[in-house]
Amino acid sequence: MRIVAGTAKGRALAGPKPTSRHIRPTADRVRETLFNVLGQFLDGQSVLDLYAGTGALGLEAVSRGAGRAVLVDQDREAQALCRQNTEFLGFTSQVELLAQPVARALEALGRRGERFELIFADPPYAARVVESVLDGVVGAGLLAPSGMVVVEHDKREAAPDTHAGLTREDQRRFGDTLVSFYRAP
Repeated sequence: MRIVAGTAKGRALAGPKPTSRHIRPTADRVRETLFNVLGQFLDGQSVLDLYAGTGALGLEAVSRGAGRAVLVDQDREAQALCRQNTEFLGFTSQVELLAQPVARALEALGRRGERFELIFADPPYAARVVESVLDGVVGAGLLAPSGMVVVEHDKREAAPDTHAGLTREDQRRFGDTLVSFYRAP
């Protein structure tokens, strides 16, 4: 795994142990396609990376110019990887790690009045939580006007055309993976 573009382009990221069953990093080619859809550079945007795993999505966003990223994961191995990768890339001043379940993090960020232009969610496929993630993001008021929520999920999990006031603008398939792009009005 490497950062695909931006200030840290080509820098390798630490990945999970081969025996890890809880962390499934987003492949480089998937990340590259995501950012081709989103736009190559994210001038000063605030980014939220839910179920961060290695932190690859949020760190890729910072490399491409996002002003800050909040990484959320409750798994200890994932937290260690997020810290290690953030430090290795020199992004510690721009990245915050919330070591807690996603639902609790969404509530806490909402209470803090946080708003994000871009939100990534890459939950475990077996969890089947596309709609609950969208509900949580909207319910906590975290999405900035015209912001985007990008959810990576199993191809067998249906992603609605509209949900919680968000509209699916695009969807891409990569083998067994679907990536759905939702926009706020």
